[in-house]
Amino acid sequence: MRPVKESIARIGSVALFQLSILRALGPALARPRLIVNQVYNCGARSLVIIMLCGLFVGMVLGLQGYQLLARFGSESALGVAATLGLLKELGPVVTALLFAGRAGTALTSEIGLMRATDQLTAMQMMAVDPIRHVVAPRFIGGVIAMPLLVAVFNIVGIFGSQLVGVTILGVDQGTFWSQMQNAVELKDVNEGIVKSVAFGVICSLLAVFEGYHTEPTAEGVGLSTTRTVVASSVMTLLVDYMLTAAFLNY
Repeated sequence: MRPVKESIARIGSVALFQLSILRALGPALARPRLIVNQVYNCGARSLVIIMLCGLFVGMVLGLQGYQLLARFGSESALGVAATLGLLKELGPVVTALLFAGRAGTALTSEIGLMRATDQLTAMQMMAVDPIRHVVAPRFIGGVIAMPLLVAVFNIVGIFGSQLVGVTILGVDQGTFWSQMQNAVELKDVNEGIVKSVAFGVICSLLAVFEGYHTEPTAEGVGLSTTRTVVASSVMTLLVDYMLTAAFLNY
């Protein structure tokens, strides 16, 4: 029973921490320069890995999708299959996992190091709220950066599937794009946007929470970073299932 009680207590701590961040959103938004810097740290510095992974995921999706569709004589629908797979599922999920591994760990280690070196305690002693000046801007930056990274991932992924399907496998280029435009609907795009925003909130919240509550030791920073990746990955997949089921029943 003890692990269950600890898990429930931790969920409650995260919820209370989220409320404290929500109270600090107004003052944090009044300092846009901090938010822009965090969007750059979380988003722009993750572009290389996002674009590389998006390209290769799209290329693999083109290969596997072509082989599957060829069994039914529907190779021309490769563009539809690749685009829907990226927009609704692979784009948000893979980007969130990459975000947790790159930007999430950076946020956790940065705030955790501030905790270990007593910088957060010094701010509190000077009547400066660390939630408002340190945590909230990083949380907002992560939430803003996630949908942008998902959009880049999807664009590069579609290009990768088109590169394999049209250039290598011989699918007609006009058919590839025209069927995609006719089949993809606004609700498919909206599903991906909702998932990207939800994953941005989850990954950013867990990253700043673990960093803020780090044990003030070098080992504590390492453990918090590990917990960020594990918790963000598990929660991303759990929420992805819940959102997918909700959109299917909608």
